[in-house]
Amino acid sequence: MKVTVENGENQQVTLTIEVEAAEVSKAVERACKRLANRVNIPGFRKGKAPRMIVERHVGKDAVMQEAFDLVAPKAFGDALEEQKIDPVTRPNIDIVTLEEGKDLVFKATVTPRPEVKLGEYKGLKVEKAAVEIKDEDVEKQLKNFQDRQGKMVDAPEGAAVADGDFTTLDFEGFVDGEAFEGGKGTDYPLQIGSGSFIPGFEEQLIGAKIGEEKEVNVKFPEEYHAKELAGKDATFKCTVRSIKQKELPAIDDELAKKVSTFETLDELKADIRKNLQENAERKAENDQKSAAIEQATNNITVDIPAVMIDNRVTSMIQEMAMRLEQQGMKLEQYLQYAGTDIAKIREDYRETAEKNVKTDLMLEEVAKAEEIKVEAKDLDAEVAAMAAAYGATPQQVQKIIKEQGRIGDLAASVLRKKTAQFIIDNIAE
Repeated sequence: MKVTVENGENQQVTLTIEVEAAEVSKAVERACKRLANRVNIPGFRKGKAPRMIVERHVGKDAVMQEAFDLVAPKAFGDALEEQKIDPVTRPNIDIVTLEEGKDLVFKATVTPRPEVKLGEYKGLKVEKAAVEIKDEDVEKQLKNFQDRQGKMVDAPEGAAVADGDFTTLDFEGFVDGEAFEGGKGTDYPLQIGSGSFIPGFEEQLIGAKIGEEKEVNVKFPEEYHAKELAGKDATFKCTVRSIKQKELPAIDDELAKKVSTFETLDELKADIRKNLQENAERKAENDQKSAAIEQATNNITVDIPAVMIDNRVTSMIQEMAMRLEQQGMKLEQYLQYAGTDIAKIREDYRETAEKNVKTDLMLEEVAKAEEIKVEAKDLDAEVAAMAAAYGATPQQVQKIIKEQGRIGDLAASVLRKKTAQFIIDNIAE
């Protein structure tokens, strides 16, 4: 076999692969036997028709294509190994010569995995954020408990709308004096200060009383989802129908008993402080780990092929579609609801995809440099963790992985995790 390599555009390379005529002839014989076993030829049992009959029945071109399919994969694999090329794309095949009695010549165009030059990844100086829980942090959590225990009550007679009140209102919107579609509501629930409506709308209702009509003047945001309204001035004629306020309980021992298993407020405060401390320390540790991986990634030198980023964006969109389907929504429905399209989603995902690809390349290169390997026990631990997360058994998860042919993906994921942990374990003290 003879292989020549030519560099092309967009970091692609084209391998011209030549296979000796003798190998092609052997492949043709095998191809005829395979085809004889697959097709029904009148007057012959499957697999028993002679070559001449098979060729006449299916055509010479079909036989040669079958022979190519037998020879090309191994030849392509051997060529990659010989040239030390690790492709990140499927080959684009172009057959140059495919005739019996002649050398087979075909071209395979691929994008190779880019060369990665590692920078510093051991002994990285990454500070861990100091953790301090303040009294106001505890008070904020107590106010959350207080708010959850609050009861809705009617505002006193004659009361005016105040910030934080819960109202129902009728409204109709006008642009240039004309009512617009979707701009009308009846008994619509709105909490003042929630930011649910167009900026400036809720604040102008403050001071209005039940039954009183109030004109609210606003400007639709330039990026408003309804393009026909984006950036336009609008007037809403509003009438408040009801005002309710939240009556909050005192922050005391009784509240502590209602929201926890503790008998006193002091015990609840101590528990809140403990949980906040643990969560803050966990976040600081995770942030330090993430910063170390990001630093090691930023230290590498690599020219990432655009196709790798495009493929990662595609994978991210596929994962998004799967999550949406689990929630009972199709991707097309989401795009319509969000007022966007696939092109915009791809653009939004591109920066994150590029960072993720770069990180993966760094981890794979560190794994090679440090000779980090995935062992059976590592795979077992990962499968066990996945099983616990999905409420399944390890055996069930293993079966799914095998059926989907994702053992290689699992091993690659575990290798990256082990390598990331190696970097984290070697952060400078």
